[in-house]
Amino acid sequence: MSGRRDDPVMVYSTERGLVCPKCRLPTAKCRCGKEEPAPAVDGIVRVRRETKGRGGKTVTTVSGVPLGGEALRNLASDLKRRCGTGGTAKDGVIEFQGDHRETIVAELSRRGFTAKVAGG
Repeated sequence: MSGRRDDPVMVYSTERGLVCPKCRLPTAKCRCGKEEPAPAVDGIVRVRRETKGRGGKTVTTVSGVPLGGEALRNLASDLKRRCGTGGTAKDGVIEFQGDHRETIVAELSRRGFTAKVAGG
């Protein structure tokens, strides 16, 4: 017997109201199907090496990329593959494990971005 009570996807909660069946967040906070806008930037992609607040681990960060949402995640995926390392894209910043500044600047320049190494 397959009924509505057997459906594991909750679509309404008395605590949260209507719930998105994909992400299970309240519909007011749901981001499914909504493209994130590209951040306002000056056109220069900055690539820097950071260690502060990361337990001494070196991380290369890329900020100022004029892409948003899925396009930024796809670029991050391609760059991670090019560097052969792990990383993430969040809040408009791409982070890579290790020091890959020169490789990333060369690849971004090849793709048509104005990229430069920032910091020391």
